[in-house]
Parts: sequence; structure tokens; C-alpha cells
Amino acid sequence: MGVQVIPRTARAYIGCALLAAAAAVLPALRPGAATPWRAVLLLAALYAVCELPARCALVARALGPARPFPVTAGSFFPVLIATALLLPPAAAALTALPGAVLARVEQPPAGARRVWRAARLALAVWAASHAARLFHCHAALGLGPDTPDFPYALLPAGAAALALCLTLTALDGGIRATVEQLPPRAAWRGLLGRSLAPHAVHGLAGLMMAVLWRSPYGPVAALFVLLPVYISCWVFAQYHRERAAHQATIRALVQAVDIKDRYTRGHSERVGRASVLIARELGMAEDRLEVVRFAGILHDVGKLGVPTRVLRKDGPLTPEERRIIELHPEYGHEMVRGIGFLGEARTAILHHHERMDGSGYPYGLKGRRIPEYARVVAVADAFDAMTSTRSYSRARPVATALAELERCAGTQFDPRMVEALTRALAREGWQTEVTADEATAPLPVPRTPPPAGTPAAARAARTAQEHA
Repeated sequence: MGVQVIPRTARAYIGCALLAAAAAVLPALRPGAATPWRAVLLLAALYAVCELPARCALVARALGPARPFPVTAGSFFPVLIATALLLPPAAAALTALPGAVLARVEQPPAGARRVWRAARLALAVWAASHAARLFHCHAALGLGPDTPDFPYALLPAGAAALALCLTLTALDGGIRATVEQLPPRAAWRGLLGRSLAPHAVHGLAGLMMAVLWRSPYGPVAALFVLLPVYISCWVFAQYHRERAAHQATIRALVQAVDIKDRYTRGHSERVGRASVLIARELGMAEDRLEVVRFAGILHDVGKLGVPTRVLRKDGPLTPEERRIIELHPEYGHEMVRGIGFLGEARTAILHHHERMDGSGYPYGLKGRRIPEYARVVAVADAFDAMTSTRSYSRARPVATALAELERCAGTQFDPRMVEALTRALAREGWQTEVTADEATAPLPVPRTPPPAGTPAAARAARTAQEHA
């Protein structure tokens, strides 16, 4: 990967953050400053050691890996919050610098990334330390034989965690706005909501570490807090790595289908989106929504086993071609049978062309014997097929497509799924798409679509669904 260009506004933003961080740490470096250097060095070394083995993505993955400055919250925050509770603001800001500079950088430009990370963490810890002092954190933590003042000690710890969270959110939104030229509302959208809960948990761990650090047992006892936190951090990072691998597998399969069948490019993603709309309207749990999205995205993966000439044919299929293409659900099921994380999505891939009256394929299942996910995907698939422009048919209006689905409800489609899609679209709307490759497949001459419920409308819907 080549060196990525940093916009001028982003360079200026990073420069301002660096100057502010320098101003924050300067009081600790002045001659005669009562900086507790022993504690600063110990905490700085501890934070650097925690950062070096692995960085754990705990909060935000709002930007993709190719972005110049992804917003991350991988820093080992319990140590930073403990530092904010134990040290004066300038000294606390110093402890964040070694770990921020030494931690691994995955994308270029490495130098600018390290400078930005060091500045943002120094400012965040400085703000957290000031917030903790507003609630007299030193008295609340206790010293030597004095016991901590619980539950009052929760206040400075909560204030420090909140200040850390707000500062990082503000800085991260700013870097998003300057790097990607986003409007402020888009740049900060979602950052705070995703950060609050993890920072609250880290605040509690930081409080426990600070209390043990100030106890008669000293810094060694504080290390026992870090072990379970570090293990949970590692487990969470492993989960995200596995999830990223799942997403990469699905993207690769969908891209292979899109390359082979240019007339369905983008169709899979839209079917996944429409399937989620239906499932959410039906009240499915969040974990099931993810599976039904996988089902919608991968429902046509079996087309990799269908001859290209059949997939790219303009117009209705012959009986022989129809028999060939009707094998794609079984091909798809065989392809994904060993992918365990898909779960029930595999049954939707196999049965999304079954019909409620039993006349579908591949097994002629009827009514409730058709898996629920398959009934969801069948409606989403037919809807997008009718509302997408292809080389042989122009996109039909959403209202016309919904009317055709309602006409076929009970015979071809589950009425509950059709009603759920209708309600969801009435609330959220739908942007119709051009699915055909416009560079190689000019659109047909515009014409008024036949009214829903007429034989012409049924034939048009049938043609679209044959290629869906």
C-alpha cells in the first residue's frame, strides 16, 4: 500500500492537537515541578507493556481499514484511568506517551498516526485527571491505612471515565471530519453511543487498580486487576477477528456471483437489506437479524454452478434452461454446507424458491414446512427483482411490486412476510436501483408498466423472478 495523502485540514488539526498536548504536559516538565516521577515512570512503563503485545479494538470500527486515521479505542484504558486518578493532570498526560508512540501501526503513514495517537491520548488523560480532581479523588481513594471512601469513590472514577470518553469522541469526530471532509453531524454520529458502555467498565477496573495502588500492598497488588481485564480484551479482539473473517468470506462469495452474473450486480446486498427489514418488522431478535442478512446476501451463491449463458440470457427462459437454473439452490446449499457460522441461513439458501402452495422448487415444500428464513428471503428476492432495472425489463414502481406480492400472497409468498415488508417500506422507504451493467447493457425503451394484477404484470414479475 502506498503512502496515503493527508488533507491539509487534517494536518492542521493534528498539529493543533499536538500543540495542545504539549501545553498539557509542560507543567510536569518545568524545573521545580513536584512531579511524582517514580509513579509516572512505573505507570508509563506498565501502559507501554500493555500496549505492545496486541491492540484490542473495543469500541469503534466506524471507518474501514483503508482509511487514513481509523477511529479506534484499542488503548488499554484501565491503566490510563488509574493514572488519571493517581497523578496530577500534567503528569498523567505524560504516562500515555510511551505506549502511544511504541504501539504497532497497521496502516501508513505510521509517523502521523503515532503523533495523532499520542496527542489524543495525552489530552484525554489530562482531561480525565482534571475531572477526577473535581470530586477530590485523592481523599476518596484513601492512602496507607485509610480505607477508600465507598461508594463516593465511584464519583471521581466515573467522572474520569466520562471525561476520557468525551474527549476521545470529540477528537475522533474531528479527525473524521477533516480526513474525509464529512459534515459535523456525520463525523460524530454514533461515536459517543458506542463508547460509553466500554469506558464505564474500564472506569471500574481503573478505580480498582488505583485503590490497590494506594493501598499498603502497593503497585504489585494493582497488577492483579489487569490480568482478567487483559484476558477479556484478548477474547473480545478474537471475536472481532473471527467476525471480520466471516464478513470476508461472504464478500468473496458475493463478488464471485456478481462477476459471473453482471445483471444481478448489487442484487444480493439489497435482498439482504430487504430481508432484515422484514425480519425486524416481525420482531426477530438481533442475533437472528444477522443470520437472515447472511441468508439474503448469499441466497444466489449457487448461481456459480449455473452456465453463464443461462444467467446472462435476456428475456424468459426455455423449459430446459429453467430446469438448469432451478438447480442453483441445491448448488448453493452444497457450497455453504460446511460454513458453520451461517446457521439457519443455509436452509434459506436451499428453500428460497419454495412456494406456499407447494409448487416451488427444489423439494416442493408447502406452507409452514418452508423454513421461516426462506419465506423471508423469497419475498425480499422477488421484491428486488421487480424493482430493479435489467437488460430485459425496466424497474417497476415500489407500489406496483408490493401490489404484485400481495396478489401472490398465500399461493407463492407467506402473507405475513408480505405484510411486514409493506409496513417496513411505508415507514423507511426504498431506493430502487439499476442492476444491469449500464456500460454493456443499455436500458430498454421506457414504457408504462402494466397495472398490478393483470396478466402482463404477472408475466413481467415471473420473468424477473426466474432470473432472481
